[in-house]
Parts: sequence; C-alpha cells; structure tokens
Amino acid sequence: MKAVTIASRGSALAMWQARYIRDALVALHPGLKAQIAIVHTKGDRIGQPVGIEEGQTGFFTREIEQSLLSGRADIAVHSLKDLPTAIAEGLSIAAVPTRHDPADVLISNPAGPIEGLPHGATVLTGSLRRQMQLLHRRGDLNIMHIGGNVDTRLRKFHDSEASAIVLAAAGLERLGLMPPSASRLDPREFLPAPGQGALAVQIRRDDRRMFDLVRPLDDPQSHLATSAERAFLGVLGAGCRAPAGAYATFNSDETLDIIGLVGRPDGKVIVQSRLARNTPDVESAQALGRDLARHVLDEGGREIIQALKTTPPQTQTQRKGT
Repeated sequence: MKAVTIASRGSALAMWQARYIRDALVALHPGLKAQIAIVHTKGDRIGQPVGIEEGQTGFFTREIEQSLLSGRADIAVHSLKDLPTAIAEGLSIAAVPTRHDPADVLISNPAGPIEGLPHGATVLTGSLRRQMQLLHRRGDLNIMHIGGNVDTRLRKFHDSEASAIVLAAAGLERLGLMPPSASRLDPREFLPAPGQGALAVQIRRDDRRMFDLVRPLDDPQSHLATSAERAFLGVLGAGCRAPAGAYATFNSDETLDIIGLVGRPDGKVIVQSRLARNTPDVESAQALGRDLARHVLDEGGREIIQALKTTPPQTQTQRKGT
C-alpha cells in the first residue's frame, strides 16, 4: 500500500485530527503517501441545531462516510462524539487511538468553579447535555446557546458580556487555545458526551488492507471505554433529544466502570447510574453500556425521553434558570 486518501472536514480542529492520524500512519509505515481530502458536511453548512445532541444525527459525518462507501477515500477521521452510534452500513471503526482529555472546561474571568459564578450569571454552551448539568448544579444561571467551531465560540464569548463558556478540553488543547482562565470539570462529576476526547478511524468493513494499516493506531482501553459509552447512548434512542452523558474508565482491578445519566434540559430531573464489569472485548463493553442504559431508563429516564420526543427542539433550550 503506497498511497491512501484520508477524508476529513475542513475545520481547524478536524484538520488537526486528520494530520495527527496521517502523521502517525506515515511514522508506522515509512514510504506511505497519505493525502487529506476535505469533505463539506451538512454540519459545516448549517451548524448543529439546538436540541440535537452529540452522536445522534450525523450532521458532521454523513458525507464523510459516503466518501468512504463510494471509494473516493480509504480512511475517514472523526471526532468520535460526532459519529452516530449507528454508523453507515458497510463501514466500521477500525481504530480508536489513545483518548485525549474527555473533560469539559469552564472558561470564566476570573477563573473558578461553577459554584463561584455570580448569581444569575450568563453561561454560553451549544449542548443541552452541558446545559442540563449546569442548571442542575446552579438553577439560577442564565444559559444561552452558542454555535460554531471552537475558535468561533471563543471569539463570540470574548465579544459578549457572558460570564463563562463551557467547551471540550480536547479541542482547546489540540488547537493550542486553552486559556489560563479555564477550570477543568471532573468528568466523573460533570459527565462528557460519549466518546468525547477520542478519535475514530473509520474504514470500509471489508477492506482488510486498510484494517491492517490503521489497526496499530488502536488503543484497546480507549476503544473499550468509548464503545461502552456509545452503546449507552444508542439504547436511549438514535433520534432522542434527551441530554445524556456517559464516562467509562478502567479500575485498578481492570474492570470497566461506566457512569451514565439522562436528564431534562432544565436540570430539575436527572437520572444517573453506574456499573462495573470485566470487559475483555468490544462486545462485552457494549453489553455493559446497554445494561447501564436500560437501568437508567427503568429508573425514570424513559419518561424524560418520551416527554422530550414530543417537545419542539426550540422550546427545550433553557434560557433562564429558575
């Protein structure tokens, strides 16, 4: 294999990710020629609508997957949290490299925790998952929706009168944009999106040559942990708008420990649970995530999701805490 084409979005963060995988492949396979093909997605054209959470719609991935299926590309690189839990037929995730920081960060001036924000402070976010957890901890906050890429959101924040913004740590770190006023939110207490901080290297399922090429990039623990998180989200329903988070890590005894939650956008009702189990392979990790999701649904999550399925997305955004 002397040349491969890597499909990627054209945003600054997506290009960083594609170059990261390209450079890793070239280092592993001297003489390999790897080029990046930019694919424009629906998400790049219209952004991600309010009320649509990570890993559910394919706004930033569908056209990239089509480039793989059509043969225009050999490999696709995704931010794993953007990749739908039900990926396109005929494709597979061949590798999940070592996960970067999965946490969210609160950027404020002065720096400090959520509890240190002024009463009634305005906080910017583009995620109902973050909104739900912010309001659960601080019902007085004024949550305002913000869209755009990482650098765009930061610029909008600095041009606004908002007190804070919540963004993913990994994106900020990859772009060298982490400000000194950022406070890391412990992912065990402020749950990230399933797969947050991880990359997915996707190929055609029957392409054995590409599998052999990219498989050395795989980090088994990152792959298993994110598989459990994505399985958790998948059971909640591919089209549901419910804010949900999940975070899986390995304990000292090598069991996989996963926390998952689902809640109302206003933060007033949250259902959270936790499970741990030995997971020697992807199938068992996915089974763990599914079992946790069923438990959360049985404990009240099902009612939250059913209510939100019948609520227009624009009415789910909580502009003002109470």
